[in-house]
Amino acid sequence: MLLFLSVPQPRPPGARTRAGTARVARWRRRRQRLRLQQLRRLRGLLRGLRGRPGTGSRRRGRMALCGQAAGAASLPSELIVHIFSFLPAPDRLRASASCSHWRECLFYPALWPQLRICLRVSPAEQPRLEFLMRKCGWFVRELRVEFAAENYLSGGGGPGDGGGADTGNGGEEVEGLQLSTRWLEVLRTYLELVLCVLVSIRNNRNLQKFSLFGDISVLQQQGSLSNTYLSKADPDGKKIKQIQQLFEEILSNSRQLKWLSCGFMLEIVTPTSLSSLSNSIANTMEHLSLLDNNIPGNSTLITAVELERFVNLRSLALDFCDFTAEMARVLTDSNHVPLQRLSLLVHNVSVMHKSLDNMPNDDHWKALSRKSTSLRVYIMAFDIKSEDMLKILKPSIPLERIHFDSYITCVSGAIVDLISRQYDKFLTHFILMNDVIDTSGFPDLSDNRNEDPLVLLAWRCTKLSLLAIHGYTVWAHNLIAIARLRGSDLKVLEVTEESIDFDQGELADQDVDPVHNLIEQVSLGLGQPWHAVMDIESLSVFTEPNRHFYREMQRFSEDI
Repeated sequence: MLLFLSVPQPRPPGARTRAGTARVARWRRRRQRLRLQQLRRLRGLLRGLRGRPGTGSRRRGRMALCGQAAGAASLPSELIVHIFSFLPAPDRLRASASCSHWRECLFYPALWPQLRICLRVSPAEQPRLEFLMRKCGWFVRELRVEFAAENYLSGGGGPGDGGGADTGNGGEEVEGLQLSTRWLEVLRTYLELVLCVLVSIRNNRNLQKFSLFGDISVLQQQGSLSNTYLSKADPDGKKIKQIQQLFEEILSNSRQLKWLSCGFMLEIVTPTSLSSLSNSIANTMEHLSLLDNNIPGNSTLITAVELERFVNLRSLALDFCDFTAEMARVLTDSNHVPLQRLSLLVHNVSVMHKSLDNMPNDDHWKALSRKSTSLRVYIMAFDIKSEDMLKILKPSIPLERIHFDSYITCVSGAIVDLISRQYDKFLTHFILMNDVIDTSGFPDLSDNRNEDPLVLLAWRCTKLSLLAIHGYTVWAHNLIAIARLRGSDLKVLEVTEESIDFDQGELADQDVDPVHNLIEQVSLGLGQPWHAVMDIESLSVFTEPNRHFYREMQRFSEDI
């Protein structure tokens, strides 16, 4: 007996009868009509966005966008979200003001995975910040906020700056009172803005990167702003305590946090803040940055015992006085992953109140380098004496970047020569800044005119790619030599015009314009057009060194 088995072909639901076949046909026709309707709506939306030339094109565009029949309001929300995903963030914010439907779609979580905000500490910023954080604070995955005092950005003096002309004792007292009142208002606004940010993300469990930068605590050179003006702006300390509690609550509620960075935020981070992190989050943290030179006494924001929990840490940024030999030993343990980026802030305020006796010695640095061959170090030095720098600069530090910023203490030529000798295999960035008031006489680093330390730095450090100088005398012939030595490998050469000086022989030659010759020779050496920095205000590395350091530290840590 032969059995013929036929395998039934899959049919649409309800197609086993003639009636079912008719239903399937109607279903397919209805689906095609829906597709055509969606295409017509999308075509109308695009036509409205483009507009048509001729009379009444703007009116037709507005009708196509806001009309109920064939406009954007009739499109599915998913389609609108997909269309506006191609817009940059500023354009999305502008588009959110069109209608309520667009506003709902434009604040869909997928469109705002990260927020990077730079705020002037001004009352005008508060309603905008509240709106943005109310919409995005509960779901954003990466949040970076930078605060900057409005008066500081606009060139006004800080709390320690008298400013203005001499108007006598009475005029100075009135001016000082007005300045004090103005800065008290700035600090009060600053506290309100910080509270707005922290309140909006207190229950955000999706937060993966959190970065806060406050530009207020370093405006005063001696670092006493938090002790004087802050106590007047917040007499009872209620707002500061509330901010500290909110910060700890955010850390305790986090479930995916891998990047935590806080710099110069007026005592927001306390020595007990990190204890709010659970062990599971601390074990998976990859970057930790805690920079605040206003911590009183010998207290630190993190201890070696606390650092033992961060076994997966790949990037670390601390005050140099807080980075002890015991911490270096913890980072070399076998249960820790190799540290790849280390940023250290050396501030004169910290050096005055804390000791350098506990810093790592050369053996500790050798052990760290053996643990991680890719370890690179970034050092920022604020007004540090030469004898202290000689203690800090150990030969085995894999120093890749160093930034000197001075108001009182100048860097000596011996320090520059030491750096070029010890770190010739690693150094890529060298910044030398001296913010002096009297520009008539800049310090000269070269004791011997035949051996300029900056020329030797360019000769020995073959990986040097950035050199920025202001406030130190740079001779024109030495600048030409630096350009010729490094050539096109020196990507950035920033030297302010007032720092450049010429020999008498170059000035005496009437046939050659020394400035034009300098520009021509340096451009030929670098293989690209070059000119001296005419406007110092155009470069943040000279005008806002702390902000420049913080941003460069972020890029330095992200470049792993």
